[in-house]
Amino acid sequence: MAVLDGPVLYTTRFRLMGGDAVVRFVDRGGRDRAARIARAVEAEAWRIEAKFSRYRPESVLSRINAAAGRGPVPADPETCALVRTALELSEFTGGRFDPTVGVLGRLWDFRAGRMPDPAAVAALLPRVDAGAVRVGDGQVELAWAGMELDLGGVGKEYAVDRVAELLQAAGVASAIVNFAGDVRTLGRRSDRRPWSVGIQDPRDPARCRFALRIRSGAGVATSGDYERAFIRDGIRYHHLLDATTGWPARGLASATVLAATALTAGRLATAAFLLGPERGLELLRSCPGVEGLLITESGRSLPTPGLARFLVEEAFSGGPDPASRPAGPRPPAPPGP
Repeated sequence: MAVLDGPVLYTTRFRLMGGDAVVRFVDRGGRDRAARIARAVEAEAWRIEAKFSRYRPESVLSRINAAAGRGPVPADPETCALVRTALELSEFTGGRFDPTVGVLGRLWDFRAGRMPDPAAVAALLPRVDAGAVRVGDGQVELAWAGMELDLGGVGKEYAVDRVAELLQAAGVASAIVNFAGDVRTLGRRSDRRPWSVGIQDPRDPARCRFALRIRSGAGVATSGDYERAFIRDGIRYHHLLDATTGWPARGLASATVLAATALTAGRLATAAFLLGPERGLELLRSCPGVEGLLITESGRSLPTPGLARFLVEEAFSGGPDPASRPAGPRPPAPPGP
């Protein structure tokens, strides 16, 4: 951590949900206070991962999945609220997003480039049913045996916002939270320059195609077809599955959204991507206080009308530091001291 006179820029980096997490904040309270804030930030992010990861047998999500078809599982208000958020996203997309689609994930191997048998996809589709998820009275229930709840579509963005709220409660007025490309800015940069959030070229991971210039707190998130994907016979197959078909959504290469919070941005980015170019852009245009940029599979850019005041066209490559490399949105430049 750097030591400067007056406001000091501190950075903490850690692994989270299989990706890189970087939190930068400006504080005047000294090194010891900053270290306590950094540890609290890491602890809160790891708490959310441990609680909602379906890959951890002790998580609340794993307990819910293990009880599928056998009755409800007690759940605290935070869990119920996050499940409801995922179910609302399913409604936004007409079922194209579904928090129970994770059951299909076992059929795909994007690292090895393995495609599933269409018959196997069809056999599992009946277990993808957001309508069979029941939330209420302090409990969550999956109605059918074999169902699996996956909060991957909202969990990381929720963690970003929780960390931003923690920083704000600690008296931090200027910060940037970046969890593997899901971003939340807090306040203004202390040097009064705008925050800069890059939008990756979906066909060139090292190239930032555009940059968003943001002058105050906001959330930015991107959904893209490039993070877990393979190409077979000229067709790109990726992890963003249309839950109504069990196969990758078509039409867009990426969808980036600027909103008040990371959770709102993430939900709308996912929704727009799954809905495709026309309906996705229509959705973003209908949401007050939201701007976005869709990039089609052919490379065409489709911005919302108000995005022009934030958008700067750029072309630059990320460096070796994971915090400066484009991954989804390019991590913003740090706040000045």
